[in-house]
Amino acid sequence: MPRQNMEDNAMAPMTSSGNGWEILADEREIAERILELKRERNAIILAHNYQRPEVQDLGDFVGDSLGLARKAAETDAEVIVFCGVHFMAETASIFCPHKTVLLPDINAGCPMADMAAAREVKRVRERYPRAAVVSYVNTTAEVKAVSDYCCTSSNAVEVVRSVEAEEIIFVPDRNLAAYVAERVEGKRIIPWNGFCHVHQGISVEDVLEALREHPDAEVIAHPECTREVLRLAHHIESTSGMLRAASASAAREFILATEAGMLYPLSKAAPGKRFYPPAREPLCPNMKLTTLSKILRSLETLAPEVKVPEGIRVRALPAVERMLAVTA
Repeated sequence: MPRQNMEDNAMAPMTSSGNGWEILADEREIAERILELKRERNAIILAHNYQRPEVQDLGDFVGDSLGLARKAAETDAEVIVFCGVHFMAETASIFCPHKTVLLPDINAGCPMADMAAAREVKRVRERYPRAAVVSYVNTTAEVKAVSDYCCTSSNAVEVVRSVEAEEIIFVPDRNLAAYVAERVEGKRIIPWNGFCHVHQGISVEDVLEALREHPDAEVIAHPECTREVLRLAHHIESTSGMLRAASASAAREFILATEAGMLYPLSKAAPGKRFYPPAREPLCPNMKLTTLSKILRSLETLAPEVKVPEGIRVRALPAVERMLAVTA
């Protein structure tokens, strides 16, 4: 099925009923110019699994937040083009202070990250002086700077288990905090009252309706979903874990309780299988802001650049280094 030209519409729906997308002629020309500039600039393109298909196809690495953070920390490239949202580019800047980190659309933010401010985290720490702060990577650099550990959805359980403190202030996702609390013994999880509006918006009825249409399908859900949705899931995984789960499962059909951009990498990883969104397709407008034209302009101008101030960076670095030290 031909994919729509999403250059003109940041919220154009993404479907995978045909498990395929076509490259448009103008996109092909833009992509060729991007690749030329990438070589000239000694740049690397990192793309999140929720990005548009044509953006993912250009990525030197496509993955989840943990994988992208690792690639940013390891790369020898002088320029990092981050096709994701603002906190991801900030994390790359924390690891790579001497590199140029570009975010093709500076307005690509994360509403959940904005639900926690560093000053508020400090106040909660004062109320729980014996607690450690574990911040989801979906937070600002300022919040990471007042945290003891960072984690991603793929290693949150392992990170919390590794913390010596018995009390954990978990910032900012209440759903991921609940998921962790059910799987870690001997810890008191103090959840922040934040959430991902995309995953929070996936309802039980949305999933059940999709299952009624595809009764043999297995449900793969992201741990940012509500507990009620997670109870319906055959697999609870980060986006990278979804790829592994779908490939390993004997099922031929899957309902994906996560952002709809994940349909594309799954259709590529397991072309013989079918992937469907819940009844109402979950879309993150911020993840769809990055387009090929914006990537090209970003490489041409080396802007917009995301650079974390050094005073914040050095305080945030230990927390994100601890995140990478824990194997997912």
